Amino acid sequence: MLGLLGRNWWLVALRGICALVLAVLIFVWPSRTLLALILLFGAYTLIDGLLTLVAAFRHGRQGRRRSSVIVEGLLGIVAGILTFVIPGVSAQFILVLLSAWAITSGVSEIRSAVHLRHEIIGEWLLAAGGIVSVLFGLLLLVSGGSLLVVVVLLSGYAWIFGLLLLALAVRLKLAVNTDGRASNGSV
Repeated sequence: MLGLLGRNWWLVALRGICALVLAVLIFVWPSRTLLALILLFGAYTLIDGLLTLVAAFRHGRQGRRRSSVIVEGLLGIVAGILTFVIPGVSAQFILVLLSAWAITSGVSEIRSAVHLRHEIIGEWLLAAGGIVSVLFGLLLLVSGGSLLVVVVLLSGYAWIFGLLLLALAVRLKLAVNTDGRASNGSV
């Protein structure tokens, strides 16, 4: 598994960069409407879902872990597409949909971290990202759709999750030698 993650460190980094871009856009345009923020987040979930699927299909073996990652990617894609196809739907529905995506992808990331605990040192970064995702999803559910609360939650989530993914990508990159084999050093 470390070899797969090491080879795909750039996908993890790209996911982190996308989250940070989302955070910057929210910071630059805080006065935009909730719909604009949801559409930005919809774009992020769509891209994140596509990148997650790419990572899942680059892995040659079938298995429980792969199917979990595929489900995570598909949920992200569906959440992103629905956000664009039916933007007139109430913000509350889209918030529930996005919170469900955040919770399920967070649980998937935590599961992956548990499976990796014997293969890498640094799996806590993936678990922390999963915990942040679950908390973000739960907080979105109880936010009541308040624009200010959603802006703060979305911005905070994007910053924290993006930084955690970038840290994980760096650790994965350092764990793999230039020829693609896992190093003996810790991640």
